[in-house]
Amino acid sequence: MLMAIPVFALLALLANTPTACSYKFNGANIPDTIKTVRVNMFENRARYNNPLIKTRLTEKLKQKIISQTKLTLTNGDNPDWEITGFISDYSFSTSAISGQQVASNRLTVAVHLTIDKRRQDKTEEIDVMRSFEFKGDQSFQQAEQALGDEIIRNLTDEIFNRLFSNW
Repeated sequence: MLMAIPVFALLALLANTPTACSYKFNGANIPDTIKTVRVNMFENRARYNNPLIKTRLTEKLKQKIISQTKLTLTNGDNPDWEITGFISDYSFSTSAISGQQVASNRLTVAVHLTIDKRRQDKTEEIDVMRSFEFKGDQSFQQAEQALGDEIIRNLTDEIFNRLFSNW
């Protein structure tokens, strides 16, 4: 019974504490002074590329920023943050062999980003890379089609976390 009183007092104290911290449940940590962001269309600079990935990745990142932050997307010339990027690697390799046959392959996608943080007067660069396994009996084109949504979702999540959660 005596232990219940301090626990109750602690809970009451926490419930009445002002919530002035900037913690957000989605993990995004963005300074209050940042209001606008421009996300430029990613470029394909990889030797081999999927022409659809740059558009899908750019649009998915924009959607995630809109839905999970208070930032406003802009096409203006003076955003608080400007994000540019390019697909630096889009390749596949054998990842496992069984007997004398390919058991599985790996598709690797890498993205390089530059974030011009104008309000903070600094520029940051980020590299994100993800690998995706697929069965050895699938062609590369079949794997691309089957993995398309997963590739975009995983890369978008990784980019968002690196941009806004300091991961």
